[in-house]
Amino acid sequence: MGAFIGRRLLASLPIVFGVTALVFLILHLIPGDPAQIMLFGTNATPDQIAGLRRSLGLDRPLAVQYGDFVWRLVHGDLGVSFISQRRVAEEIGLVFPATATLALATMVVAATVGLGAGVIGAMYRGSWMDVAGTGFSVLGVAVPNFWLSVLLILVFAVRLGWLPALSEGGVRGLILPSVSLGWGFSAIITRLCRANLLEALAQPYVSTAYAKGLRAGAVVVRHALKNALIPVVTLLGLQVGNLLSGAVVVETIFGRQGLGSLAVRAIQAKDFPTIQGVVLVVALVYLLVNLAVDVAYAALDPRVRYG
Repeated sequence: MGAFIGRRLLASLPIVFGVTALVFLILHLIPGDPAQIMLFGTNATPDQIAGLRRSLGLDRPLAVQYGDFVWRLVHGDLGVSFISQRRVAEEIGLVFPATATLALATMVVAATVGLGAGVIGAMYRGSWMDVAGTGFSVLGVAVPNFWLSVLLILVFAVRLGWLPALSEGGVRGLILPSVSLGWGFSAIITRLCRANLLEALAQPYVSTAYAKGLRAGAVVVRHALKNALIPVVTLLGLQVGNLLSGAVVVETIFGRQGLGSLAVRAIQAKDFPTIQGVVLVVALVYLLVNLAVDVAYAALDPRVRYG
C-alpha cells in the first residue's frame, strides 16, 4: 500500500505543474493590468504605473516570471499577494479552515441524505417513499445552488428567523450553506445508490442470505450496500472539484470568508500570486481526495489489492 501511495504521489507532480503552467498562461492572456487596477482612481501617471509593474516583477518576460514562480514553489513559497502584501500561504491558511469546514459539513449532509434516500428507495421500490426520493433527486439536480441559497435565506432566516442569513461561527451558521451546497450532491448520490443497490439486491448471494434467515435490514447493510457503495465512493472523489467550485458562489452569498471568496477578490484585482496559490491548493486537495478514494476501494472490496 505504501508503494502504491508513493507512486501515485510522484505521478501527481506533473499534473500539479501542468495546472500551474496553464493557470499562469491564462492569467497573463486575459486583458487587464494588475498595476493599473491597483492604482485605479489615484490619477497615476504612466511612470508610476511602470514603476509599480517593475516592483511587482511584471515587466519581465513570461518565461522568467514562471520560472521564478516554480522556483519559489519548489521551496514552499507561494509568493506575496499584490493587494495585501502578505504571503499567499498565510492568506490561504487564514481562510482554508472555513472552506474545509463547509466542505466537510456538505459531505456529511450529502452522504447522509443521499445514502438514506437511496437505500429507502431501493428497499421499498415503487412505494410513495421511492417516488418521493426520485422527485427529490430530480429537483436536486435541476435547482442551482445560488437560487436555493437565496430561497433558504428567505424562508429560514427572513421569514422564520430560525437561522442566521449570514454565516457565522458555530454549527448554526453552517446549516444553510451546507444544505444549499449539498442538496444537488445528495440528489446525485440518491440516484446512484438506489440504482446500484437494486442491482446488488438482485444478485444470487442476496437470495442465499435471505434463505439463511437473515433480516432484510441485515442483508442490505451487511451484504448488498457494501458492494453498492463502490461507485458512490468514486462519485465522492469526482465531485470534490464541483464542491469547491460551488463553494465560491455559496460563500459569497452567505458572506463566508473562505477560499472561494478569496479567489473572487483575487480574480477581480488580478492578484496573480493569490490566484495561482488558490488554484494550486484546490488541485492538491482534488488529487489527495482521489488518492483516498483509491485506498478506500481496498476496504470496501477485499478483491482490490495494491502492491
